[in-house]
Amino acid sequence: MKNKSIRSLCVQELKENRTTFPHQLPIYATSSFVFENLEDGIDIFSGKETGHVYSRYANPTVDTVARKIAALETFGTSKEGYAYLTSSGMSAISSIGITLLQSGDYILTQGNLYGGTTELFQKIFARMGVKTIFTDLNDIDNLEKIIQSNSKIKMIYFETPANPTLACVDLEKMGQLGKKYNIKTVIDNTFLTPYLQQPFTYDIDFIIHSTTKFLNGHGNSIAGVVVGWREEWRKKLWEVIKLAGTNCNPWDAWLINNGLKTLALRMDKHSENATRLANYLEKHPRINLVNYLSLSSHPHHAIATQQMRNFGGMLSFEVDGGQSQAIKFINKLQLAKMAPTLGDVDTLVLHPATSSHLNIDRKMREENGITDGLVRFSVGIEDADDIINDVQQALEE
Repeated sequence: MKNKSIRSLCVQELKENRTTFPHQLPIYATSSFVFENLEDGIDIFSGKETGHVYSRYANPTVDTVARKIAALETFGTSKEGYAYLTSSGMSAISSIGITLLQSGDYILTQGNLYGGTTELFQKIFARMGVKTIFTDLNDIDNLEKIIQSNSKIKMIYFETPANPTLACVDLEKMGQLGKKYNIKTVIDNTFLTPYLQQPFTYDIDFIIHSTTKFLNGHGNSIAGVVVGWREEWRKKLWEVIKLAGTNCNPWDAWLINNGLKTLALRMDKHSENATRLANYLEKHPRINLVNYLSLSSHPHHAIATQQMRNFGGMLSFEVDGGQSQAIKFINKLQLAKMAPTLGDVDTLVLHPATSSHLNIDRKMREENGITDGLVRFSVGIEDADDIINDVQQALEE
């Protein structure tokens, strides 16, 4: 139309003025995509052709970042991976749960999960008719007895290392168990990222991350991801994310992409600083125990050494004197910031018993080492001496 009014010109989009490819991934901030003709739209909607139609279904920014995470998780393996970014780590767990489970099914998992995950299983999934069995996932003989007595167990879900005790699960044994009994295995790999641990090496079926944490690394977005390699589940997972609306948005995906560029550098520094802090804390008279996997005193040090490239930036420790002394210590910190998250470039501290695990049954919490005196540290990439000096002054009587 050559004779459009200026009012119409204000409203309408002009053809994208791009002659060469951008060096950095653009943000495709659009809810929908335009078809050249109706036949193109019909072919895409019917599956005859691939293409973008609506950003809840797929978006170029989101897809590109998801593909990069899948490439990281499958790097060095023979597997072809796929990934879908979601609106948060919790929506990643919800999405894979809805994909794999139906009413009457059971989840087999550990008792020392992140508190939000435990609540999701006990409150939301239970309402949908999915039950959860909590047990020690390292007791393989007992696991087999549980599985053999309950044919409705359809998913083994685990964190390794676990939040906040850093307890580990043997990935090789989990992969073998899942394959033997045809049970889908799902791991939360948030603490280590694919740079330090690659569960697909052990034939784990699905990996989830809260990309909010180390993958992004800068505390400026909320998102999650589900990564898989078994092709028969790709479309089923995408349908759940599309129809439940748990998809990520292009802005948060773009922020994740920026964080991924420095992932290797950050994880090396997180690990180096956390190791130094753990060594200091283990010798301190006011600390009852330290949970960090580089320490031979950690009960799962051998498992961690076998399946991890380094030990990551997360640790926890128990301050002598219980909750009151733990809170006093946290309040005296100056460099470390109190924040209910982890994986940022700066050091963060949290008291699990009064925050992340507040709504978990006290008996269950304490049985799994999450005591009132336990403090969780997400060790940042600041100068290690500054982090240690801050902890030292906060522990002074």
